[in-house]
Amino acid sequence: MTSVKNNFLPPGLVSNLQEVLSSRKGEEDNSNDKSTEPSTCTSVENTSEAEENSNPIVLVTNGDGIESPGLVFLVQALVHEGLYNVHVCAPQSDKSVSGHSVTLQETIAVTSANIKGAKAYEVSGTPVDCVSLALSGALFSWSKPLLVISGINQGSSCGNHMFYSGVVAGAREALISGVPSLSISLNWKKNESQESHFKDAVAVCLPLIKAAVRDIEKGTFPKSCSLHIEIPTSPSTNKGFKLTKQSMWRSVPSWRAVSANRNPSAGHFMSNQQSLGIQLAQLGRDASAAGAARRVTTQKKNVEIESIGAAGKSDANRVKKYFRLEVAITPVLLSQHMETDIRVAASDWISSAALTGGQ
Repeated sequence: MTSVKNNFLPPGLVSNLQEVLSSRKGEEDNSNDKSTEPSTCTSVENTSEAEENSNPIVLVTNGDGIESPGLVFLVQALVHEGLYNVHVCAPQSDKSVSGHSVTLQETIAVTSANIKGAKAYEVSGTPVDCVSLALSGALFSWSKPLLVISGINQGSSCGNHMFYSGVVAGAREALISGVPSLSISLNWKKNESQESHFKDAVAVCLPLIKAAVRDIEKGTFPKSCSLHIEIPTSPSTNKGFKLTKQSMWRSVPSWRAVSANRNPSAGHFMSNQQSLGIQLAQLGRDASAAGAARRVTTQKKNVEIESIGAAGKSDANRVKKYFRLEVAITPVLLSQHMETDIRVAASDWISSAALTGGQ
């Protein structure tokens, strides 16, 4: 027993210290009792949590939005495997042609999402915002995931469309941040493709995901590249895997002038003294605020990441015109000089992954 005289400590603290010392003395007495039987009771909750934390962390994002079937089926499959600690950070709406854009001078609303078996957030921003935020440490407790998977995108991202693609940009942002990544796109064809094809696409790419996780842990996954997986229109009829080189193909954009009366709200924009860009930005802010408010009413957890900047000046004398875009319906490298070595490494890895199937 420790005696405390001329006590300069608060009485409550002294009492707590004495209680701790007494409990430790009791534990020592119990440990010296050889007749005490060992405990066989284990906390199920703590055991499952430890097992979950021991699994490799996989972060999933996409460009089509968190409710898109490509992401939903992919996350369901990863969770069902039981081999990964699955986290999701994806746009709350379709950002499929956002390219490598980030949100500046705007507030980003981050809302918890209910995805069984995964910790998930939806973000009022781009795929790059989602990956950047997830890897920043501001949202998740871990420092970095083992692998980032972006997809499955509804539509091809071949050729120069990779520069426009939001799903490829999500994987590219992970690569820039030093995290291995995969992006996946399904060549969707109107009146031919079906939602069930996303399930087939998951089955096709799951062996590659398993092999990637395995080889990242072993240190044999190709360095300094992100693999983009293009799945054909009918995934179940594919003949295997083939390493391809990014082509220069792109669909030709067709811009044409349209009159203000083609857009019912165009007259309102023209009569207002603010610039069109500023008004669109304001509409975006209002939409984000409305979405955040809607989620508060459903008792979801909200986080706001905010950056503030100065708005541009309006000019009532500017001439305003309106245009509408007529929409026509591979390893990604950080440096071109590494192309030969990366292609050889990626080719060897894909051959090995195709043979082993992640086993």
